[in-house]
Amino acid sequence: MITTAGRSTILGAARAGVGLRSPHIAEVMRTRPAVPWFEVHAENYMSGGPTVRVLEQIRQDYPISIHGVGLSLGSADGLDARHLTRLKRLVERLEPVLVSEHLAWSIANGAYLNHLLPLVYTEETFEIVCRNVEHAQTVLGRRILVENPASYLRFAGSSIPEPEFLTAVVRRTGCGLLCDVNNIYVTSQNFDHNPVIYLEGLPVDVVGEMHLAGHTINDADGQPMLIDDHGAPVSQAVWELFTLAIARFGPVPTLIEWDTNIPAFAVLVAEASKADRLLATSRRGTTDADVE
Repeated sequence: MITTAGRSTILGAARAGVGLRSPHIAEVMRTRPAVPWFEVHAENYMSGGPTVRVLEQIRQDYPISIHGVGLSLGSADGLDARHLTRLKRLVERLEPVLVSEHLAWSIANGAYLNHLLPLVYTEETFEIVCRNVEHAQTVLGRRILVENPASYLRFAGSSIPEPEFLTAVVRRTGCGLLCDVNNIYVTSQNFDHNPVIYLEGLPVDVVGEMHLAGHTINDADGQPMLIDDHGAPVSQAVWELFTLAIARFGPVPTLIEWDTNIPAFAVLVAEASKADRLLATSRRGTTDADVE
């Protein structure tokens, strides 16, 4: 049976957590900081051993969310059975409150590519993604969340707007959405789209988690290109978009991601506190875009 626990699976009231990365594990074990929850990348723990045993100890005190980066939901060849089995074992061992994966592909003809590669949004791709999401949920025995990607190119053959594509996947498979606010901003800026219109294109009742992260601006032959590198504080523009996302979806569990140029743990906690204040303000039924 697939479990379909709702938004309240993390602490009852939605709070902001942080991505748990290896440089901070010893500090977390030693100090047990007042962080509501942690998210980990599944692939860092699939091999078992001491790292998972440490995570099990942390799991005794904190809710854990598992975020996958290698399931390759867009692969036409279907899901890698070995990878999915390892993910299932990890999920059964840690009993995470949420499990999520990207709308992307990274495996073809048995070769794994260490990138979250974009999809062409067509009816054929839709059927592939739905088949893979349904298979993953059946094997895991639970609902997963699918994350919108950051995009740097467009396929001429794409015939379905990304929000419409995600919405259709959710309606067909019963999965939920992981709304990455920074990814929406990055994609919208790269293609001169309106990020608010993107938000308005997503259904309000299926967002189970949101992500916030920093990005960088690169030069692409004289044109600025935003890159979702998770290596900086959340930008003010993304904080403002996050405020609009809360107004649309309500307060849901929100994660601060920081994967490159990883700072001191206190910096992540401070970013999470900003998100927490906005979430709390929403629960009080007021608005306040000032997160400084």
